[in-house]
Amino acid sequence: VQLVESGGGLVQAGGSLRLSCAASGISLSIRTVNWYRQAPGKQRELVAAITSGGSTNYADSVKGRFTISRGNAKNTVYLQMNSLKPEDTAVYYCNSRMLATDYWGQGTQVTVSS
Repeated sequence: VQLVESGGGLVQAGGSLRLSCAASGISLSIRTVNWYRQAPGKQRELVAAITSGGSTNYADSVKGRFTISRGNAKNTVYLQMNSLKPEDTAVYYCNSRMLATDYWGQGTQVTVSS
């Protein structure tokens, strides 16, 4: 099982990025997929989640700015991030669970400059 995040980078405040989580060895379409982030010196926090049925949930800090979605044909989940703020700076990880085991990607760095 492998989860690979991509799409991070450096962006100015107010800008946008789209993160991707591509999976192999696990079908994301039938599982809940989560995006977490971890800023330096802080605990990892849940940012967004999408269930197998398509229901979504967001942290209060990103509601209205971030959108989690599934790719139409690929085993991929996206996180569209708009109106980025410096406080969104963190390493972003995707996560899913299979057979009671949590799987994580290696993370992608998002840096938002003021």
